[in-house]
This record gives sequence, C-alpha cells and structure tokens, in this order.
Amino acid sequence: MKKISRRSFVKAAGSAAVLSMLAACGGSSSSTAASTASTAASTAGASSAAAASFGPDTQAIVDRGVLKVGVKNAVQGFSFQDTLTGEYKGLEDSLAEMIAEHLGVDVEFTTVTAATRGELLDSGDIDAVLATFTITEERKKSWDFTTPYYTDYVSVLVEDSNGIKDLAGLKDKVVGVSSGSTSARALVKAMIDAGVLDGANFDADTFNADTWKEGISFRQYDDYPAISTALSANEIQGFCVDKSILAIYKTDGRSYVDAEFSPQEYGIATKKDSDFSTLCDELVQGWLADGTVESLIKENGLS
Repeated sequence: MKKISRRSFVKAAGSAAVLSMLAACGGSSSSTAASTASTAASTAGASSAAAASFGPDTQAIVDRGVLKVGVKNAVQGFSFQDTLTGEYKGLEDSLAEMIAEHLGVDVEFTTVTAATRGELLDSGDIDAVLATFTITEERKKSWDFTTPYYTDYVSVLVEDSNGIKDLAGLKDKVVGVSSGSTSARALVKAMIDAGVLDGANFDADTFNADTWKEGISFRQYDDYPAISTALSANEIQGFCVDKSILAIYKTDGRSYVDAEFSPQEYGIATKKDSDFSTLCDELVQGWLADGTVESLIKENGLS
C-alpha cells in the first residue's frame, strides 16, 4: 500500500499555493510574480544542492519518488496494519516515514515475514526492512544494519493447562517458531545454559530447527497467528519468539515461561555496502541522540 509522506504533502500543497498566487496576479502583477518565481528558483536550487549530496543508491530512490519498505503487519507497537483502512501504524512504520520525509519522497509498505524479508531486499523489490529484524553476525554478512533502534528478549508462551512453568518444562516438547527466525537456536542455547539440555552436539553456526531433536523439537510456521492457533490446538506446547511479539498473543489462560534470554537488537536492514545504508544509520543515530526514538517507543507502548 502506498502512503504519501507528510513532507511530500507539504511540498505539493506549497506548489499549489504558488500556482494559485500566480494565476490570481495575472499579467498586471509582474513584480509579485517575479518575486514568487525567484523564491521558487531559490528553493529549487536548495533542493538540487541537497540532492547532490546523496550517493547514487540513495539518489535512485529520490529519482523514483518512492521509498519501498518491508514491514510486518501484525506486530502491535512495531508495525500493525488496520484491516479496514489498510494503514500501517507502529514504531517501525514511523521510522520508515521519517526516512522518506528526509528524502522528500513517498513511502510504500510491503508486508514481509521472517522468511521473505531478506529475499525481497536481495531482489530489489524493497529498499529497506524494518520488521523486528534482529542483528546477527551471520546476517551482517548478507545485509547492512543500522545502529539498533530497539532491544528485546526471546521468551516462550505456553498454555496454562499444560503446566509448563520454566525451561525445564519444555524438555521433550514441541515448540513453534517462525520460519527464518533465530528463535529456535536461541531457545536451545538457553536450555543448554540452564543445564536442561546436553550441549555436546550443539553448534550455533550449523544449527537447524528442522533437524534438531535432542530434548526438544520445533515446528516452523509462516506467520505468528498460525503459531498461536497451533498452540491453542496443542499441536505445539510452546510459542517462541521475541517477547514484544508474544505480548499480542498472551491472552487469558496463557503465560510466559520464567525465562528471558538472547537479547534481540533490531536494526534497519539495507543492501550490503549501499550508500543508503550509511544514510539510514546516520538518521537512526541522530534520532537516538535527540530522544526521538525513545519518544516513539513510549508512544507505541513498547517501554
């Protein structure tokens, strides 16, 4: 869905006002028209100077007139799409809109999942990902990430009726995770660190959620609602992901296990070695320093 940034709206409104003034003046007010034209030319010159400071990757976005951003559509506080209006609202949507405003372009949101966000970025269908994308050393080999704008922790949601209270209670159970996420690996490591599992055969670099069967097994799903449904049906006995995401699905009769682990730092992902990556990081660092990010975190109920 395409959304017009506030800056683009203001620019459009300003242009309309100038045209209206010129039309009203007619040929008899040449001095006023000349003054207006001079102001417009000065503004255009300033815009050109600003554009000249962009690198080629960023300039390509400016020339296109649209910043294409991959976001999630069902994560309250971060990015949630209203099913009636189609509008997206959350911390990550706001950050995307602010980047678009800085560039003077519109923003277009594409709904992504943990499994599709990297592919869409690689293919050029989107310019950036703001989708609770955890920064890892492995992922940094494929994409650039900005300075983290939020830090979360992984946990596990369970049905109270199963009597699971802690990591030990998950032993020999089946846990649901999102395809393409790092949650399963984080949970196994946490259980090993807690002495619940034997870590002799655990290798973080080669870990595979589909094949791991030592003391716990996993089932992968394409989206979070599917995991929640599977938990209700007892197809799985745990729902593992970042706690801020789990909060949406913590309804009556469900609880978190008594454990938070594996800090998850979220960053904006962009194409490797892109000058747009540098711009995004500079913007995030500035918004962190001046309190803008903290204000958005509070505004969206994430603190």
